[in-house]
Amino acid sequence: MKRALPFIIVIGVGLITLGSAAYFYKTKHPGGTPLKITEKDASGATVHVLGPEKATVTIEEFGDFQCPPCGRLSEPLNDLQKKYNLRLIYRNFPLPMHAHAREAACAAEAAGRQGKFWKMHDLLYREQEVWSRSNDAKALFNAYAGMMGLDLSRFRSDLESPDVLEKIDKDQQRGTAIGVKTTPTIFLNDEAVSPENTNPDKLPELVENLVKNTKPSS
Repeated sequence: MKRALPFIIVIGVGLITLGSAAYFYKTKHPGGTPLKITEKDASGATVHVLGPEKATVTIEEFGDFQCPPCGRLSEPLNDLQKKYNLRLIYRNFPLPMHAHAREAACAAEAAGRQGKFWKMHDLLYREQEVWSRSNDAKALFNAYAGMMGLDLSRFRSDLESPDVLEKIDKDQQRGTAIGVKTTPTIFLNDEAVSPENTNPDKLPELVENLVKNTKPSS
């Protein structure tokens, strides 16, 4: 029992913070069902997208769920997407230095197979400090899936699915092919943003200027 106590405490803290996160999620997104979609790109690969296809500005992020700068950028990106009705694309790029990053990407993709990729995406970033320090992050990911109302049997199966692993690998291959080496890497309308501008202080200004200076698609 004593050996299990630290683990039980970690799970308890995670569930408590998850409960508060779910409350704020519903507060910020009335009804809890914002426009959050998954579609196919030109190659037929699954891509996770927010916003209209003909948005004047597209933000493509290559992110790592255990990357602290990615976590700090998550809410500002959500805010920019909602404010300007932008097109926001997220691609997985888990870095080897982060012990739980690939597991977290699998959790997001497994949730995506039940239509909840973006909800898991938001929770993973919001709860990053909790699961990043856990000795059993997968247990917390299962707890998050349960709190979200996912089919847990299917979720656990999809966590280990070859298709999920292949999706993450394809995201990384795409990133590597266009020069992505670290996270977060951001592209605005297919143009790479310099690392010094990829932060919550400078990126919003770049996006706002692009929105003002880009003509709407016909």
